[in-house]
Amino acid sequence: MLVQVQTEYFYILVFIFVALILALVLYSRSYRIAIRTDDAEKLSAYECGFEPYDDARTTFDVRFYLVAILFIIFDLEAAYLFPWAVSLSQMNLEGFWAMIDFVLELTIGFWYAWRVGALEWE
Repeated sequence: MLVQVQTEYFYILVFIFVALILALVLYSRSYRIAIRTDDAEKLSAYECGFEPYDDARTTFDVRFYLVAILFIIFDLEAAYLFPWAVSLSQMNLEGFWAMIDFVLELTIGFWYAWRVGALEWE
């Protein structure tokens, strides 16, 4: 029994080792053959308006973080709703009400964010 378990773990370790070696080889090859040219388009300001090679310690508005966090929250809501909607016909009442509770909590969070003005951009 112990030998069988060790054999199974050996195959997992071989798989991890091969995956790491392959990742390192692919990364080093792509780094070696990449074309590195700086042009005006590459050095221009990004969509947010900041210079790409400016001081890293510059401050900017916290609303960027707030919008990003709200986007992640509601994006995850959509990611959970799709599998739930697909398997709704095979689900019992406990699964149905658990998702209703989840949507209700996210709705309360959305209402709160709207109420405190987190979604307003002035």
